[in-house]
Amino acid sequence: MKQAGLFGLSDHLKRLSANGDPLEALGRIVDFEGFRVILDNALAYSDGSKGGRPPYDCVSMFKILILAAQNNVADARMEYLIRDRLSWLRFLGFDLGAPTPDANTIRLFREKLTDAGTLQVLFDAFDHRLRTNGYLAMGGQIVDATLIAAPKQRNTQDEKDAIKTGKTAQEVWPDQPAKAAQKDTDARWTVKFAKARMAANGKPQIDIAIPSFGYKNHIAIDQRFGFIRKAVVTHGARHDGSQLREVVTTNNTASDVWGDTAYRSKTNEAWLAAHGRVSRIHRKKPKGKPRSEALRAANRTKSKIRARVEHVFAQQKAHMGLFIRTIGIKRAETKIMLANLAYNMQRLLFHERRAATG
Repeated sequence: MKQAGLFGLSDHLKRLSANGDPLEALGRIVDFEGFRVILDNALAYSDGSKGGRPPYDCVSMFKILILAAQNNVADARMEYLIRDRLSWLRFLGFDLGAPTPDANTIRLFREKLTDAGTLQVLFDAFDHRLRTNGYLAMGGQIVDATLIAAPKQRNTQDEKDAIKTGKTAQEVWPDQPAKAAQKDTDARWTVKFAKARMAANGKPQIDIAIPSFGYKNHIAIDQRFGFIRKAVVTHGARHDGSQLREVVTTNNTASDVWGDTAYRSKTNEAWLAAHGRVSRIHRKKPKGKPRSEALRAANRTKSKIRARVEHVFAQQKAHMGLFIRTIGIKRAETKIMLANLAYNMQRLLFHERRAATG
């Protein structure tokens, strides 16, 4: 078998570029080098004076986490794909045949960022860069939340009661450390409601209750560009409306706030008014009375704008395959915030491409 030469590799990479390598475009549009100071401060690596193998470049490692978030790749699979895909090697800045991070190195890097609480800082830094480059939060904001599934826990009723009181896994299973290490006591069960299809006999639709387990990604996007401007991660049972004031920002150029009926409450309406925000939140059906046509029409009008936030969740779940494999809310928050940041980067790529062709 004839071995490929350096010129053959160079030609192959040129063909990748000619075919529109999306990672090459992402690396050109997103200034990853601008994250270096934040990453260096969080990692606090030694200066190497005591010897030992130097760590991999922190920006390259951060790019690995973004790739993993975009493609729903576990660490072990990531180790293989970095070595297998030329486009990934080029994006990450690794030379062909040179050492690349293994699964354990990737995991430890992510753990360091998790322990330092760096993901929120990185997310805010990218949002600041968006604003600096002209992508201001405009047109009002849309708030919503979605459940991110995690592996279901099989516990006895006594164990469930202990978890609900706030006990840790080590406290619930003190004599079974191996079992406790695999138990997530931060995630929670909740019930999602979905509309059934209209029956053949024409009877009205009935809400279907679907038990779900995991965490929630609460977000606010700006109506003009569709970037996630604020995000909060909670356990799955947290009510959407309770997080309104955590995700609504005050630096949007417009005061309108859209949301579904979960965010409609007297407390939230008063808070929005006190902070100069105009509520465009769906109104609930009057208790004990049918929903009027005027109310239906008003909610339909709001839905035309509010529904844009569903694009974000569809992208994260259908295309990025967002799912929580880790244990504990701190790691889940890292996973979800990486997905939020990766989404914003892809959204920026979309806007920049459209501007270039328009």
